[in-house]
Amino acid sequence: MAFNLGPVGQIALSVADADRSEAFYGDALGLRRLFRFGALVFFDCAGLRLMLEQASAGSAAGQGSPIYFRVPDIVLARRELAARGVTFTDDIHLIAPMEDHDLWMTFFADPDGHVLALMAEAPKGWRPG
Repeated sequence: MAFNLGPVGQIALSVADADRSEAFYGDALGLRRLFRFGALVFFDCAGLRLMLEQASAGSAAGQGSPIYFRVPDIVLARRELAARGVTFTDDIHLIAPMEDHDLWMTFFADPDGHVLALMAEAPKGWRPG
């Protein structure tokens, strides 16, 4: 039997302040908090678990790979997050024109500087209004 990896089950981010990050991911982004254990906070991202771990003294927070949140309506999602105080670093823009759809994104950061993004697959010819 061939070995195959399953889907990604958890992503971990190092953060400077677990309380501040818990509020940002829970209140501003609206993710469902699963549980907290000391300086570890866990959120559900549609079946993928996000673990936030408070960095120890001398460790750097805010490093790592971007997290891309898939949304059905990128304009509406951006508007809602902006109303919650999220600051975006760019406009919604076309990333890649595909054969049967286009990929659009817009980027923002959490309080520790982790790069986050909204991504949407839209019909060919769609433009943010």
